[in-house]
Amino acid sequence: MREVFQQELQDVQERLAEIAALVATAIDRATTAFNDSDVALAEQVIADDAKIDHAAQSLDELAIDILARQAPVARDLRTVVSALRISASLERMGDMAEHIAQLARYRFPEKVVPKSLRSTFRDMGALDVAMADKLARLLLTEDVTLAEEIRDEDDRVDELHASVFDAVLGETWKGATIDTVDATLASRYHERFADHAVSIAKKVQYLATGDWVGATAE
Repeated sequence: MREVFQQELQDVQERLAEIAALVATAIDRATTAFNDSDVALAEQVIADDAKIDHAAQSLDELAIDILARQAPVARDLRTVVSALRISASLERMGDMAEHIAQLARYRFPEKVVPKSLRSTFRDMGALDVAMADKLARLLLTEDVTLAEEIRDEDDRVDELHASVFDAVLGETWKGATIDTVDATLASRYHERFADHAVSIAKKVQYLATGDWVGATAE
């Protein structure tokens, strides 16, 4: 029975990493669709979000079943409960990628943001993609150096997010109302995506080291 239980815990970890890989693909495609005004890619991200939702739901059902049958304690209990919370954050990250893709679809064939902000969003998108890739590796390896790198990259995303607000609220901003709304929403989606990545990274870091450093994006 103990061997079966340990295999189930391993299955939980592997499923989390698989969902994280789906999320990494989603944000990569979403940011490309957003920056390049690629409506076909945007539609693919939107359609594939159902796969992330289904995978997260399936993992939740497994975790709840483990709790009911195995009554885990100590670190095993923390692992299963954390999996439920991480699954929810991954599902929300998938939603953020979908929202970014939806903006690209709604504004097609035009680009979502004015030329003056495009480099900012390219940088923000690249950081989100890098964080998602590291998160997938972190969930498999529990390498806490990856958690620290994710937190550092989130700081940069926050800086870029603030710069977008500074731009659209500045006296030199010449964008139309729809440009202001789209830029604000897109920046928020990128920032929230990064926040969820940090929240997951902190949970994994806690499981690996026993040191709790707080969490965001609950």
